[in-house]
Amino acid sequence: MVAKKQGVSPWIKFGLPVFVLVAVGAIVGGVLGSKASKNNSSGSASAEAAASSAASAKLEIGRFATATNSEFMVPVYPSTTNSAAFSAPTFQASSDLAWPQDSFKPKDPSPTNVRTDRPRLIAPQYKWDHLPQIIPKDPYLRGWNDTIFGNCTLYAKLDPVKYYMDGGSGILDNAREVKMRVKAFAYCYRMTNSTQWSDLAWRELNNAMSANFGPDDDKWNSKHFLDVAEFSAAFGIAYDWLYNVFTNDQKTQMRAALLKYGLNLGLKAFTDATVTYAWWKTNIQGNWNCVCNGGLTLGALAILGDDDSGTAQQLLGYTIDNAKANCVDAVSSDGTWAETPNYWYFGTTGHAEMSSALITATGSDYGPFDRKRQFQEDRGPTSLFDYGDHGPNKFSATANCMFLYSSYYNIPRYALFQRDQRDAAEPWSMFWYDASISGAFWDEAPLDAFFDDALDQWVSMRSSWTDFDGHQNHQDLDVGDFVLDAMGTRWAGEYGSGDYLATGYFDGDAQTGPRWNFFRTRTEGQSTILINGGNQNINAAPTVKHDSSGTKQSGDTTVYTVPDDSTAFWTTDMTSAYNDATSVKRGVRLLNKRRQVLIQDEINASGTVEWRMHTNATITTSGTTATLQRDGKTLNMSILNAPSGAQFSTSEAKRETAADGVTDQANPGITVLKISLPAGQYTLQVLFNPQWEGMSASDFKTPGSVALDNWSLTSHN
Repeated sequence: MVAKKQGVSPWIKFGLPVFVLVAVGAIVGGVLGSKASKNNSSGSASAEAAASSAASAKLEIGRFATATNSEFMVPVYPSTTNSAAFSAPTFQASSDLAWPQDSFKPKDPSPTNVRTDRPRLIAPQYKWDHLPQIIPKDPYLRGWNDTIFGNCTLYAKLDPVKYYMDGGSGILDNAREVKMRVKAFAYCYRMTNSTQWSDLAWRELNNAMSANFGPDDDKWNSKHFLDVAEFSAAFGIAYDWLYNVFTNDQKTQMRAALLKYGLNLGLKAFTDATVTYAWWKTNIQGNWNCVCNGGLTLGALAILGDDDSGTAQQLLGYTIDNAKANCVDAVSSDGTWAETPNYWYFGTTGHAEMSSALITATGSDYGPFDRKRQFQEDRGPTSLFDYGDHGPNKFSATANCMFLYSSYYNIPRYALFQRDQRDAAEPWSMFWYDASISGAFWDEAPLDAFFDDALDQWVSMRSSWTDFDGHQNHQDLDVGDFVLDAMGTRWAGEYGSGDYLATGYFDGDAQTGPRWNFFRTRTEGQSTILINGGNQNINAAPTVKHDSSGTKQSGDTTVYTVPDDSTAFWTTDMTSAYNDATSVKRGVRLLNKRRQVLIQDEINASGTVEWRMHTNATITTSGTTATLQRDGKTLNMSILNAPSGAQFSTSEAKRETAADGVTDQANPGITVLKISLPAGQYTLQVLFNPQWEGMSASDFKTPGSVALDNWSLTSHN
């Protein structure tokens, strides 16, 4: 999030969520495709009856997730069956919970022809009028509304956000926290008409344009233009949502600040070739273009008609076309975000806010939604497959864009998944969520998802969606990296970001770039194969092969029994990632009704070989076996057909050899489990046996030895 991204190498990694899983690619299994009319999934009377029954059951049982895991902050689903509630995902257009039609329907939409009523951004008045009627009828809206008011009460007790320049990351945290608070205060005001909330919003806004908040010539820090964009969005939202309560003097002050510190600088980014902060205009593989264009657009739409300077009108002539040319391509062809999973939140939030605001304010998004795009989030039963950097604090960035995408593309599964997540309770959800929805997100959801775009190939394989106990440069040198979740905890994990402020942290364009000296970004810090102690090749071009039994979870129960023949595998030839090897291949497959995992490596190396896995578990090793314990659960690991000298050992989570001028972050509580061998030719088979409740030793199976090139769905039967 600090410097311009020059390019991304096509690295491979995979999530092994064996509930097992860590990725939600088609998070929910799907493609956000061209817009479809929002009707029931079937026009038959029986389908309508089933949807009506599901809607009634939703009200009866309340939220599907009954708790949140306190360690991983993910939803916990009860072990239960409910054929009425857990039905096929569906919208019911005839439901009294559905949003009314917007009467603002211009025949020839224009970005500068906005609706006459306020608010115009994201939540028009007709939705505010309808919301109090449906909140009592929907358990999710009711809970989110309570949480937002609770947050407003909490924020009210805090001092206004203090200016803090965080090195290369600027004041981005400040901007997003102001935006988060202002959204909440504005929501609480509009729901109650109590000026205590609008006064608190003004306190935050007034502080962010005061003499005490940064230098007057560049208060919102244009050098790190994300800061400008997020402040512009915050001021735009407040200006629009609180338009009827703020005085003319307050709105004049806000417009002046928004223009001076935000929109004027945004216009110069497009019209003045001498400015140095405008590189994001051509940023395709990242979140910057979406966030910057989104924030500028919200600010411009908010003051359009009140801005005598003409800046807002001119700016809208640039941001929309620029976003269409860049922001919409920030996801690869298979839905993977070009940076890392965590940056998906920032980019898609910017895209969704901009598109939604344009639609509500002017009647059209002018193209970004019409591009056939995929969006994904990779999440397992504990947390994200957190490869690469995880970015700054999210504050106002959430995954609630999935509610908007769900409605627009008529894919209810997206909303059904997101509504149980911990970040769902915020103002955008109250207007993007369609409460006419019913059904279970996991109904007919595939257990496996493969992502094959050469930019960033990966796979997710799971045993259930619900039965858990049953230059910006954000990438790492992590071909073959894996994460493993089982029995509701994480056994092999990722570090996420290093220190963004460390010298050279984002300088990774060359093989010798200083970024690759840090433990968390170098190959040594990944759960993969390390050869000769060195880093992988940044120009690696691995190839993959995979297959799946195509198993889908049935929807009427959260307790899922995996069929006997259900399996999936994924292999990669990652030889191109290594300089001291003639062949390196890795494969992973699920065994024994997805209750066991096999990772197999075939290596021919002229340098030393080290198999590595990073874990928070407590480890006991004994030759070719290792016992891991965490959260009261046990995972047994064994090396099958072990080559001579192969045995498990452990080491600290740090560089084996210190590098001059590099100060690494400490990694407390993490141990590296490894297998160390001299140069040579090896087949390493590591079997993971989670000690599932109710399984005896005789229930586990030991697979035969099959060369990776010969793997198939039946090769290990």
